[in-house]
Amino acid sequence: MDKTLNLDIITIDRVIFSGEVISVTAPGTLGEFQVLYNHAPLVSTLEIGRLKMVEPPDEETVFAISGGILEVRDNKIIVLSEAVEGQDEIDIMRAEKALKKAEGKIDSEIKVNREREILALKRAKNRLKIASKTI
Repeated sequence: MDKTLNLDIITIDRVIFSGEVISVTAPGTLGEFQVLYNHAPLVSTLEIGRLKMVEPPDEETVFAISGGILEVRDNKIIVLSEAVEGQDEIDIMRAEKALKKAEGKIDSEIKVNREREILALKRAKNRLKIASKTI
């Protein structure tokens, strides 16, 4: 197919997606960015956020991503992350429970653990946001 890129989204334990896409929008460390056909070579760190891909002809799929690395080279994109969940895969009750747990721990933890709990809070909020399908 013309003007498509090959995308692989990979976690520690499985390949989430492998196929042709029109575009990918990712939560880069310095802000959200989009990759289209013939994009310049790029390696970027990713933050907790929304990873969106558009498959031909114009089918949009959104994932909650817990950070990671994205590489673009020769119309091939590789996304490596510890955790990636599709909107329909997110267990809302589990995410709400994780959110409450993280909120409860943040104020009481020492600095090292507090930073870990802040990340847990961000992941839980992101999962709930992605699951709500309002973005």
